[in-house]
Parts: sequence; C-alpha cells; structure tokens
Amino acid sequence: MLDKKKIKEKLEKERDAMLEQMKDMGKLNNETGEWEAIPEELEFPESDENDKADRFEDFEARSSMMKTLEPRLNNILKALKGLNRESFGKCEVCKKDIETSRLEANGAARTCKKHLES
Repeated sequence: MLDKKKIKEKLEKERDAMLEQMKDMGKLNNETGEWEAIPEELEFPESDENDKADRFEDFEARSSMMKTLEPRLNNILKALKGLNRESFGKCEVCKKDIETSRLEANGAARTCKKHLES
C-alpha cells in the first residue's frame, strides 16, 4: 500500500534541499515565476580577461544547472499539491497505478515504468 505520508516527507525534504541549492546559484524572478542564475559575487575587482572568462563560465554553469533543477522542483511542487487528489499515483499516459516502488523512489513520478520515456 502506498504510504503518502512517507512520500510527502521525502518530497518536502527534496524540495527544501533543492530550494537551498537554487538560492545559492540564483534568484526567483517574481514577475515571471522562473528561476534565474546570478553571477557569483566578487570579493575583489576582476583583474584581467582570464578572470572575466572564468566568471562567465561559472555563470554559464549556474544557468545550465538552473535549467536542470527548475523542472524537477516544479514536478515536486506539483506532486505535493496533488498528493491528496484521487489522481495522485496514476500514470498520466495510461491512467493506471504507478508502481509503488517507483513512487517510493520518486514521489514526483508522473508515469508508470512502461511510459517512462513518454
């Protein structure tokens, strides 16, 4: 049987960890509702072009990571919001129950194993 309380606790823990990680790399744009990377704060002015290039590469890495983390965070938030709905734990493709082992591993799963790539 599906333990929704355990899934909720796991999702909340993952959400909190992701939010902390994302806050270290960026900020939430209140107008768009999307996360944006911010450059790392400088302790001292950039001294040469290599420093500027390094800072730009770091910003690009932060941007890339945000593009990976934001959809995962959104899936977690969606799962938490729908946890008490009858449709929670149902595959979005075939509408059958998602395997318990899959939901225990990933409480934000939206499809069964058969439709994982859908």
